[in-house]
Amino acid sequence: MRTLLIQPFTLQDVTRLRRTVAEKAEHCGLSGPRLDDFVLAVHESVVNAVEHAGGHGHIKLWTVDGVIRSETTDRGEGIPDGYVAGDHRPSDMSYDGRGIYLIRRLCDMVDFSTGPFGTTVRITMRLPKAPGHGTRGHMRRIRVAGEAHPHGRFTA
Repeated sequence: MRTLLIQPFTLQDVTRLRRTVAEKAEHCGLSGPRLDDFVLAVHESVVNAVEHAGGHGHIKLWTVDGVIRSETTDRGEGIPDGYVAGDHRPSDMSYDGRGIYLIRRLCDMVDFSTGPFGTTVRITMRLPKAPGHGTRGHMRRIRVAGEAHPHGRFTA
């Protein structure tokens, strides 16, 4: 395991934190749409903590066993029932519900742990294998297709 970042955050840190996550993930090998997807998912988890859990939280970013992981924690009152599943796309006119929906669809694996004393969001994205280990030099974007697959899990 290699720790890349551990820090608390507030609203004032959101933009800088997004850039830092992008730089760290890119340095680990993510690029193109997969880098964009990971950064946006992490950003959404941070923004959700700021907007819905008292204006602050804590983030940890690390690599282990060929993946990059982000863990965002807060001490809010938890995510209301019905939001965590992220099954349905919010309407274009809806103000809330987009963050969890996006997080679930952008990354290879997502885990939400929520309750009355806070929420932890763990986001995982597979990293490309090092050159010379059977890769073609890049990874393609992976999307969950249809309702037959659990949301937030990757398929090839």
